[in-house]
Amino acid sequence: MGKISISELSYAYQMGGNTLPILREASLALSSGAFATISGPSGSGKSTLLNLIGALDRPQHGDITVGDVELSKLSDRQLAGFRNRMIGFVFQSFHLLPVLSAAENVAWPLYFQGVPRSKRMERAREKLELVGLKDHLNKVPGKLSGGQRQRVAIARALVTEPSVVLADEPTANLDRKTAEEIVVLLRSLNENAGVTFLLATHDPLVVAHAVQRIELVDGKLIEREQVQTQEVLAHA
Repeated sequence: MGKISISELSYAYQMGGNTLPILREASLALSSGAFATISGPSGSGKSTLLNLIGALDRPQHGDITVGDVELSKLSDRQLAGFRNRMIGFVFQSFHLLPVLSAAENVAWPLYFQGVPRSKRMERAREKLELVGLKDHLNKVPGKLSGGQRQRVAIARALVTEPSVVLADEPTANLDRKTAEEIVVLLRSLNENAGVTFLLATHDPLVVAHAVQRIELVDGKLIEREQVQTQEVLAHA
């Protein structure tokens, strides 16, 4: 359900009349339930790639298939539905609504699915308990630590029961201890729920936990190695 297939993907930005290639006929295959990282320096195109897989942007060339859905065949309206149903996003800067409680932030994506409020809040509470925040349901983001806000963001990404979670630098704004806790949490959620996780990162700590380690080099996706589960768990 959560497999990802990328074929001959190309994308470039236009800057001052010049073309800046970001992805150059990049290809990649992730099986359902994968836990993978894409690493590379800032500006290499990691965020662009996640935006394309998550249907926030359209590729200029090539194909992306998530599950059995070929994104190029969808209208803009269908892509919006696909994002809300199939993809969970975890952003570097959390992107929580400051006036809403933790539970209300997590429940927010379900509003767009037409889920009744009582059911939205019930599912939000379930996901916040899953990430260890059952005692912080009614706190607004300003009353939470950085690690707690990231946990809220993770719960929000999971509340729609997505097949794929895309995380963009999920540890960038966290101290080392909290970052380790977040990565271990993501890996645990991946194993227990079978959701595919793809994390864009330049953090060696995150890469150490990956089962598939992919690098973005000169616009190409290169898989460096595939790690056995036992080795990954040894880092936890």
